[in-house]
Amino acid sequence: MTLFRPCIDLHQGKVKQIVGGSLNDSGAQTNFISEYDAAYYANLYRQKQLTGGHVIALGPNNEQQAKLALSSWPKGLQFGGGVNLDNAQQWLDAGASHVIVTSYLFTDGQFSWEKLDALVAEIGRESLVLDLSCRQSDSGWNIATDRWQTITDTAINATNLQQLANYCAEFLIHSADVEGLQGGIDHQLVAFLAQHCDIPVTYAGGARSIADLEYVQQLSAGSVDLTIGSALDIFGGSGISLEQCIAWNNTD
Repeated sequence: MTLFRPCIDLHQGKVKQIVGGSLNDSGAQTNFISEYDAAYYANLYRQKQLTGGHVIALGPNNEQQAKLALSSWPKGLQFGGGVNLDNAQQWLDAGASHVIVTSYLFTDGQFSWEKLDALVAEIGRESLVLDLSCRQSDSGWNIATDRWQTITDTAINATNLQQLANYCAEFLIHSADVEGLQGGIDHQLVAFLAQHCDIPVTYAGGARSIADLEYVQQLSAGSVDLTIGSALDIFGGSGISLEQCIAWNNTD
C-alpha cells in the first residue's frame, strides 16, 4: 500500500517549504516559513507514529535544527543534506535511522561507484538511502545534484535503478521540476519507478490533495510511497491535512 511519508525541510536554519527548482546560492522561492522549530515537527510525527519520514538540510546553517529533530525522535527520521563519507556515521550517531546521499556520489558531474562502495563499506547498505532526485531531460529523467541545479548525465533508467538498488535500503526521488508547485505529481515518473524499483521508494513533488495518494496507489499498485509538503496544512497549505494523511496510512 502507498503510504504518506512526512518531511522536515530546512533552509537557512528554518523549517520551510520551497519551490525546489528555484533553490540556489542566494535563496529560494518560498511557500512557507514555520514559526516552529524542527523539534516541533519531529515530536508531532513521533506522537502520530508517522514513520519513514526525512529531514533534509537545503544548504548551510541547518545543522543545529537537523540535530534537534533527530534527537527528538531517535531513529525515527532519515537525514539528508551534505552527507558524505566523513560525516555519515556521525549523522547516524546523532539519531538518523538512515542517511540520504546524492551529491557526494558525483565527481565533476560523473557518478562515482568508488565513492558508493566506500560509503556502503563504512555504514552498511541498510543505513543508506540514495536520493535520485531528478529533472526531466530529452531522454526521460536525469539525476540532479547541488540543490537540484546541476543536471548530471546519470539517467533514471531501468539499468541504473536495478544496479543502485543493490547498494541501499531505499530510494528517495524528488521530481525537482514540480517540487513545491502543488500542480500535480509527475505521474509518468511514478509509474516508471513502480515498474523498475525492487526496493522501497518514496516519491516527492507536486502532490496537492488526498487524490494524489490515491493516484500514486493506483499508478504503482502500492509500491511507491508519497511525501506531501507545501499542500499540507501543517506547512500552511490548504490541499490536505495531516489528519487525512494519518487516516490514509491507517486504512487497511
